[in-house]
Amino acid sequence: MDVVDRLIINQLQGGFPVCDSPYQVVSEQLGLTETELIARINSMLESGLLSRFGPMYHAEEMGVALTLAALKVPNQQFDQIAEIVNSFPEVAHNYARSHELNMWFVIATDNPDNISDVIKSIEEKTDLPVYNMPKINEYFIGLKLQA
Repeated sequence: MDVVDRLIINQLQGGFPVCDSPYQVVSEQLGLTETELIARINSMLESGLLSRFGPMYHAEEMGVALTLAALKVPNQQFDQIAEIVNSFPEVAHNYARSHELNMWFVIATDNPDNISDVIKSIEEKTDLPVYNMPKINEYFIGLKLQA
């Protein structure tokens, strides 16, 4: 990562303009051409320096129901259970944790009532209890990390 990549990352953490030519606006702010900005963002994505570049949406305001869920999976079955859990289209992402509840995942549905149906189906297919941890409160911390 060079100085220009750092500038791009730091600038874009503050938001991205909503206008006809957002890349042009940002490139002018950074003293770059629009083509150079886009190429650098693509290069950072391709190299893995950035894992994603895109908007963050408030899913609930768009009508999506979400919950965090977890399983206590025997280590020897972890990959097999992960495959089952990941086979559900409602599972947004799934990751291992060093905890008694060692598999955590997000369930997203178009209807809050469907979450319990998905949990029940996962329990039936894995023969493990799913620990549902719905969000009670949400806090915006505005985390920005300087590159």
